[in-house]
Amino acid sequence: MDEFILEIRGLTKSFPGVRALDDVSFSVRRGAVHALVGENGAGKSTLIKTLAGIYQAESGEILINGKPSAFKTPHEARLAGISVVHQEFKLSEPLSVTENVFLGHLALKNGFVDWKTMRKKTREMLDEIGISIDVDETVANLPVAKKQIVEICKAINLNAQILVMDEPSATLTVKEQEILFNIIRKLNAGGLTVIYISHRLEEIFDLTQSVTVLRDGRHVDTLPTKDMDRKKLISMMVGRELVNEYPKETVEFGDVILEVRGLCRKGVLENINARVRRGEILGIAGLVGSGRTETVRAILGIDKIDAGEICLNGEKQSFKTFRRAIKNGLGLVPEDRKSQGVVQILAVKENISMVNIAAIIRAGIVRPALENKYAEEYVRKLRIQTASLNTQALFLSGGNQQKVVIAKWLLRGSDVIFMDEPTRGVDVGAKAEIYALMNELVKQGKAIVMISSELPEIIGMSDRILVMHEGKITGELSRGEATQEKIMALCV
Repeated sequence: MDEFILEIRGLTKSFPGVRALDDVSFSVRRGAVHALVGENGAGKSTLIKTLAGIYQAESGEILINGKPSAFKTPHEARLAGISVVHQEFKLSEPLSVTENVFLGHLALKNGFVDWKTMRKKTREMLDEIGISIDVDETVANLPVAKKQIVEICKAINLNAQILVMDEPSATLTVKEQEILFNIIRKLNAGGLTVIYISHRLEEIFDLTQSVTVLRDGRHVDTLPTKDMDRKKLISMMVGRELVNEYPKETVEFGDVILEVRGLCRKGVLENINARVRRGEILGIAGLVGSGRTETVRAILGIDKIDAGEICLNGEKQSFKTFRRAIKNGLGLVPEDRKSQGVVQILAVKENISMVNIAAIIRAGIVRPALENKYAEEYVRKLRIQTASLNTQALFLSGGNQQKVVIAKWLLRGSDVIFMDEPTRGVDVGAKAEIYALMNELVKQGKAIVMISSELPEIIGMSDRILVMHEGKITGELSRGEATQEKIMALCV
């Protein structure tokens, strides 16, 4: 039997204004966990969608088990043994776990749906990976981690030989990530080949045996993971050496710009007290469900509070709506950029100007020349990679979408910017650019409140860290005293 289950030879794919894949060639060994890494826009998603039959390449070929394969539809790819667990789940949430696992290929007996067999097989799959989920539970009622597991069961139920996992750990807690990794190891030990995509480099070294690096649509190299280290891998991905992953600069603090006292929301938040000064990056750490995002939403008027007061520049404020908070100089880079940060079907320039329409209106009319001028300025400043200002946001990579979200608050001139998981799903090169931008903002006298699940990021970029657990602040650490161990002790 051929040692390579998958061979990609000279794969090329273009879109208007950009060559997404440029003569890409590499092979994946049978039974391996093989990493696919690169910056946002490197071509990873295009490659995966071509493998999955969503896109068709202009040239080149794909070989499965040594046989040339050309997939015109996702169905053809699945029949050939390729299943993809996408970053955004492809589940039907009103349906049960069993119905999702068998979606599109129901088991039949005498012309009727064989529910008994489907439930039995679903239970067997869950038992095999060591996870307990009620097979009749509605998927909408499941937490994110269990939805991820249903997605995996759905994929392997198609007799997959190759399982492609696109950023599977992005929304999981540390404990949930470990469960996921154990599942991957079990599946791999059973003979399944896994192609694993992640921006979290520690996962690459922990899980995989080999790594393929893409950059600007081209294949840089494929090497055994044991022959790489973090520094070398980053250099291959970005094409240059990153001297410091967390380039925090020292900035002199100004006055307290925002303070909250005794903020409460029944069953969610209890007696939250916090302040942030001009020139400061305030980090908020905590496990998923600790109340980090809920605190920000309460401050910004998105969620109603039961008690407490908010002071901006020393004056009491009442942000009953997010619009009121925006008018008073607050901005939000949300956790879910795709559904809350950008409007996918709008152009880059429209996304940048959407929270500051007044800047591009003269005599009651939107002036396209002004809109283009501001958009060009921020595309240049933030190095947003886009074919044009008229490109819809949905065609941008995750990192570039994030930069568009930040750009709209810069145009708005916000004094306090809340950043909820600002680098989630963003490659190391784009992370460095976002960190540099954060430094620039605080040097201008603005304040940043950053929520992050990545403790190295929180420690590396914060001047001060608040730690939350079950809706309460359990501790505050200065930059000098913060360690992962101290933060985790306060988290739990």
